[in-house]
Amino acid sequence: MVEYQTQQLDNVFQALADPTRRDMLAQLADGPRSVGELAEPYDMSLAAASKHIKMLERAGLIEREVQGRIHVCRLDARPLHDGMEWMRHYQRFWNDRLDHLQALLEADRKADKSVPTARTPRKKPGAPKR
Repeated sequence: MVEYQTQQLDNVFQALADPTRRDMLAQLADGPRSVGELAEPYDMSLAAASKHIKMLERAGLIEREVQGRIHVCRLDARPLHDGMEWMRHYQRFWNDRLDHLQALLEADRKADKSVPTARTPRKKPGAPKR
């Protein structure tokens, strides 16, 4: 079970690593699109677009339905939930670290306020006394 989840999570992050695939998902968030419609904004062949779509399918992020000769893709955002849960674990880690850093900075700032900041100018050696 854990191996499946790890592989699925790897597939999701691998699919999201490419800006073209992220953009395709954004298009699908507005509604179903044909493979041709997904490929249209890019300077790529339908075969190249199909490779991107297959990777998104492998990650479970889209479902493809064949309607005659047209392949229609729909977004399935459920696999993103596992990715968000994985990142949430590290969000807690970084929030704790940032809270600790903030406390250190505030303590440092308080310590600096207790030390006078205005300094009396130092006399240069050999300068006449006033």
